Order: sequence, then structure tokens, then C-alpha cells
Amino acid sequence: MVGFKPTDVPPTATVKFIGAGTAACIADLFTFPLDTAKVRLQIQGESKSAADMTNLKYRGVFGTMATMVKNEGPRSLYSGLVAGLQRQMSFASVRIGLYDSVKQFYTKGSEHVSIGSRLLAGSTTGAMAVAFAQPTDVVKVRFQAQANLSGPNRRYNGTIEAYKTIAKEEGLRGLWKGTLPNIARNAIVNCTELVTYDLIKDLLLKNGLLTDNLPCHFSSAIGAGFCTTVIASPVDVVKTRYMNSAPGRYNSALNCAVTMFTKEGGTAFYKGFMPSFLRLGSWNIVMFITYEQLKRALMVVKLSRESSL
Repeated sequence: MVGFKPTDVPPTATVKFIGAGTAACIADLFTFPLDTAKVRLQIQGESKSAADMTNLKYRGVFGTMATMVKNEGPRSLYSGLVAGLQRQMSFASVRIGLYDSVKQFYTKGSEHVSIGSRLLAGSTTGAMAVAFAQPTDVVKVRFQAQANLSGPNRRYNGTIEAYKTIAKEEGLRGLWKGTLPNIARNAIVNCTELVTYDLIKDLLLKNGLLTDNLPCHFSSAIGAGFCTTVIASPVDVVKTRYMNSAPGRYNSALNCAVTMFTKEGGTAFYKGFMPSFLRLGSWNIVMFITYEQLKRALMVVKLSRESSL
């Protein structure tokens, strides 16, 4: 077996909490350029009329990344990384790290876990994470969306400045802008991502198709990534547009969705689908494999320390 073997003692809630945040940060380091390309594709066209939609700056995920590197330099692909890592450390720790604990709470410790309990646990931790980490998501999206301009044309020059500027110009509500669509998105993402991973993994293990090792985690993660992208893309596009919009541009997230549909048609809700799948698929693979290994490694360290006392 490659990697750490499962420990006899199940991982504690603290181990899962720390492991989830760390694994998510590692996954972000690998996949952040894809996420930035996704954001650029999603916001493209929001300031254009229907007649101008043929003259688009970005086309395709790799074309978008190539255009950004050519016009703005390689560092533009990692614009907003600091806020992104802040987001993952606080966000993933809650939505992924607490998932099993919340699931056990809803099932009251029962060995039989229904799909309803899994969905309820995913919705709960997803909503909790958004309420806690929304400002980091707003700043991340703003950084990813802005072109690499200098001087007065640049919206923000640093992460701390971004938090201060948004709070000053838009109030504290500006830092929690798009919370409702983000809660909707992350309830969907969490339910699809974690529940799909959970179900695929259980299916593979119960039927003896794979053992609890890297191939099992890889297969479960890529399946979860694809299902999540298909279901969550429309909400994700609306969330990105609304969070990145200037004050007063949209009255609400619903108004943003209606405006998108009126100006750009139904396909606008799947803008950036390929980078979303590439990003979510690869992010899920890196995150879940790292998470499973970190849980085992942290438990080995914990048990060895306890045995030496």
C-alpha cells in the first residue's frame, strides 16, 4: 500500500479539522490558476451588450491562462492567493473537517447513515463555513477578477488593504456581500462533493472493488468533482458575478441571475464550466488524497506521543 495505513483508532474531530484546512490549502496551491481562469471567464460579458459578445477577451481555460500570462504576467494567475489560503484554512476546516462530527450528531451515533443525514450534514457545515469565512471569499474573488493594473486603476494593492477598503467604502455588509448565494452554492457543493465522495467510497469498499487506499480515494474524488461541477456551476457563476459587482449594479443575487439570463442567455450560467471541472476535479483529487493521508499521519503522531508518555 502507498502512503499511511488506516489507524486502529478513528481520527479525532481536531485531527479532521486541522487536516481538512491544511489539505485544502495544499490543493489550492496546485489548482489556483484554474480557479482564477474560471473567475475571469465567469465575469466576462457582464459589461457588454449582446452585440458585443462575439468580441470576447478570453476563450477557453488554457486560452484564458495564456492571455493573462501574456498581458499581465505569470503572477496574475495567483492573484488573490493569500486570501484564497485564508479562506481555505477557515472554510474547509469547518465544511469538511466537521462533516463527520455533524453527520454523527444527526444520526445519534447510529452505524446506519442515510443519504438524508449525509445531505443534512453537508448543508449544515457548508452554511456554517460561509457565515464564518465569507469576507475571505469576497476578497479572493475581487483579486482574481481585477486586471493587473497599476496606479489609480487598480482596485486593491494588498489583501489587508482590500479588507479595509471594502469595509470603508461598502460597510461591513460589503465583506459579507453575496452571503446568501454563497450559502446556496456551498450547501449544494458540500452536499454533492462530500456526500458523493462518501457514497462512492462506501460503495467501493463494501463491494470489495477497492481497499481503503489511494486508488479508492482517487476514484471517489474525481467522481465527486464532476458531479459537483454539473450541479453547482449556475449558482457559482451568479455568486462570482454578484460578489465582484460594483455597489448598486445588481439589487440582489436573483436580479443578477435574471440580468444574466436576459443579456446572455441560459448558457451564461455554465460559463467557465471546463475550468470549473478541471479545477474541482483536480482540487478534489489533491485535497481528498492529502486529507486522508494527513488524518492517518496526524493520528500516528498523536498515538506515538501518547504511548511515549
